[in-house]
Amino acid sequence: MPGAIHAEGLVKTFGDVRALDGVDLDVPEGTVLGLLGPNGAGKTTTVRVLTTLLRPDSGRAVVAGIDVLAQPHEVRRSIGLSGQFAAVDEYLTGRENLRMVGRLYQMSARDAKRRADELLERFDLTGAADRTARTYSGGMRRRLDLAAALVVSPPVMFMDEPTTGLDPRNRQALWEVIEDLVAGGTTLLLTTQYLEEADRLAHDIAVVDHGRVIARGTSDDLKARIGGERIEVVVHERDRIAEAEEVLRALGRGAVAVEGHTRKLTVPVVGGARLLAETIRELDSRGVELDDVGLRRPTLDDVFISLTGHAAEGGGPGENDGADGPDGAAPSDGRKEAAT
Repeated sequence: MPGAIHAEGLVKTFGDVRALDGVDLDVPEGTVLGLLGPNGAGKTTTVRVLTTLLRPDSGRAVVAGIDVLAQPHEVRRSIGLSGQFAAVDEYLTGRENLRMVGRLYQMSARDAKRRADELLERFDLTGAADRTARTYSGGMRRRLDLAAALVVSPPVMFMDEPTTGLDPRNRQALWEVIEDLVAGGTTLLLTTQYLEEADRLAHDIAVVDHGRVIARGTSDDLKARIGGERIEVVVHERDRIAEAEEVLRALGRGAVAVEGHTRKLTVPVVGGARLLAETIRELDSRGVELDDVGLRRPTLDDVFISLTGHAAEGGGPGENDGADGPDGAAPSDGRKEAAT
């Protein structure tokens, strides 16, 4: 039985750009799917198709049991969306923005007021509630936008890089909000460039590149795909990097990754604890001084590099997939469309 979010063979092109090239997704009810990928991979385009803001060239999608192409208005009544761009009215206060969204979702004036007050407190915006949104900082606007996405409690939520621009404290607070939503039965599709975010929140992860899902599984599954442990050393003197690399190459099982600017070297190994001790002894015998040394498991960053060829890029405010339209124009958030 298909999940709360189900897509088969989604294709979308913009001129010569094939933004989606046969995307398949299935998200079981009450779970979080983390959608990872480099800029331009097709993450935002996928979200826009699933939230009815963009029509695919081919393929099908079902959200909350409703066909996205056949009944888009019904889909919009069953979803919440927080896009990459803050969809707030700059000339309304924070409180007025939230009440407006509540009224668009046909809440009573009393319920909209109550919900707005709850969310202002939850997102630490009470002190700025009666200021116009145009006076808010970028981080405050982002928090207000996220609060607006949660005015109602839809069965399915889409969050496109929701914590971009948030400081660590507010990012942590949003993670707790997301965990509460999912614990209450909400299904969430989350795109993110913060790999620790996916590691913490996602039950399942799909890695997208060039419009295709190139890997799928739990965080542990994906880490296991690229091997086991790694020895990581940081040499004290830059001119000893080559010597340390020679030692690691002899003891490791694969290429040695060298970061010259941090003087850090990493190599995959088998039999980590024994080889770690041997590495330390060999480097010490050669007089190679270390600032740090350790044994660690692969991270999602290692997975990302292995699958896509480069590290994840932290998205800045206003940054999108790069494949959302022929002219690269930013997508509309669609919250007002989704409420009508």
